[in-house]
Amino acid sequence: MSRPAEASFDVAVIGAGAAGMMAAAVAGQRGLRVVLIDHAQRLAEKIRISGGGRCNFTNIGTGPANFLSQNPDFCRSALAAYTPRDFIELVERHGIAWHEKHKGQLFCDDSSADIVNMLKKECDAGGVAWRMPCKVESIDLGGGGFSLKTSQGTLQAGQVVLATGGMAIPQLGATDYALNIARQFGLKVVEPRPALVPLTFDAPSWQDFAVLSGVALEVQVKVSVPAGAGSAKGGKRGGKPREQAFLEDLLFTHRGLSGPAILQISSYWNPGEAIRLDLAPQQDLAQALLQAKQGGRQQLGTVLAGLWPKRLAEQWLAHEDFSASDLGSHRLADVPDRVLRLLAERIHDWSLVPSGTAGYKKAEVMRGGVDTRGIDQKTMQAKSVPGLYFVGEAVDVTGWLGGYNFQWAWASGVACGRALSAG
Repeated sequence: MSRPAEASFDVAVIGAGAAGMMAAAVAGQRGLRVVLIDHAQRLAEKIRISGGGRCNFTNIGTGPANFLSQNPDFCRSALAAYTPRDFIELVERHGIAWHEKHKGQLFCDDSSADIVNMLKKECDAGGVAWRMPCKVESIDLGGGGFSLKTSQGTLQAGQVVLATGGMAIPQLGATDYALNIARQFGLKVVEPRPALVPLTFDAPSWQDFAVLSGVALEVQVKVSVPAGAGSAKGGKRGGKPREQAFLEDLLFTHRGLSGPAILQISSYWNPGEAIRLDLAPQQDLAQALLQAKQGGRQQLGTVLAGLWPKRLAEQWLAHEDFSASDLGSHRLADVPDRVLRLLAERIHDWSLVPSGTAGYKKAEVMRGGVDTRGIDQKTMQAKSVPGLYFVGEAVDVTGWLGGYNFQWAWASGVACGRALSAG
């Protein structure tokens, strides 16, 4: 990408991802002199790989309740000012075909590259200058603006936008750069952790289930969340804990559990806590087994396999401890009603404690980030450092799986881009 001759700008945006390009494009099209800096060789790799290569670019149901933060109401203003409908209009203006999938998720018909190209065109329409690949080695404030020492020389900017994202997927160049800059300028940081990530278990405790790798089924998964914590629907602090639940697909793996249900709940899970799984949601398993028992001659394992994935039914019954023999081989008619009810109860409420997560390499996003209580919710500007802005995943706003994090990137980028001023 071309390198501009000038070295003085109204705005320097660091990070050419979803939020960074959005902020740069909006500011540039308002007439500001903007430079967009990124250390990567290729533009917006995280957008390119998202949604299986088709980019789940928003969710039509996006609202504050779909996000986690220690300051749950922070995201309201930006989300209200730039909605999924606003982004859809931008997508359609660029002639990008899209479709809706499961639970309001919107995808490109063709390729996520369509979204990358759209954002690049929007930046070009605003006359945004590019420095890429270019590493920002230091940022200093003084003399009415910021001085950025980069691998392509020193830049001067009246304002700086940190849009470098979080630490998820380090193999694509993700770092904690924004968090370090926040600390440098005295802003607090909420402890970062992997989110939307598979959960793992100690090998000895998981060996009975590792053989189920590849088995998938719909479940309801729950965790207990302290009152007032996490999302905008959390309630008042100091009240009773609430349950956060998701009804989604679960996938058994060699190391633990994955699939949309687990990715969703992982953002709310804290180390040492149990997750609870209903492995037969939206059905009364006890009633189904008791009804099948009437006059039936089938084995319990055969009946359960008709309601469940066969491999899971066989493995589950083989490790139940109701009798010395294999419970699955018993005729259903010979199994006491109390045993069937207890079996159903265990299936509907399986409690287990993960040993950890699969880490940032497998996480889709980072939970935590720059503490939003130090940021203006309408502008994304640091309250204590005029001219310093943080957008996107770098801040402590984490969306659910399903396009919500992209909508936060667009909304926070637009809020910032509209607030930036000319020098």
